[in-house]
Amino acid sequence: MRNEQKLMIEFPEYPTILIKMLNSCIKEPQSFLAVFIMEKDGRGRLDFIQNMEYKFIELLSCNFAASDEEAIRQQITYRYNSLKSKLAIMQARLQDINLSLIHISEPTRLGMISYAVFCLKKKKKKK
Repeated sequence: MRNEQKLMIEFPEYPTILIKMLNSCIKEPQSFLAVFIMEKDGRGRLDFIQNMEYKFIELLSCNFAASDEEAIRQQITYRYNSLKSKLAIMQARLQDINLSLIHISEPTRLGMISYAVFCLKKKKKKK
């Protein structure tokens, strides 16, 4: 693709360039366009076009092909399981915070905590 489109970037830089071009389309829609064309056979093409004063210039064209059902299923399963594990971690953290709040609200400790907070605030004011 690099030779075909006469690109001057290496492959590791490619995702960064795509993000930069998409951001340009968002920030300057009068100057940059992103056009996605989907064919009936599952192929697609994403063209990045710059609107010059008197001419449209195609900057980059990316071809896409439809994935098979199994590859799509695997990606969805992976992303679902990843989000599910992150949710479990966040729920555990939230549970820890809730338990901490219950302990803070106990009357025997509330006076000590209030005094500690008061001392910290007083110490900060002195600095």
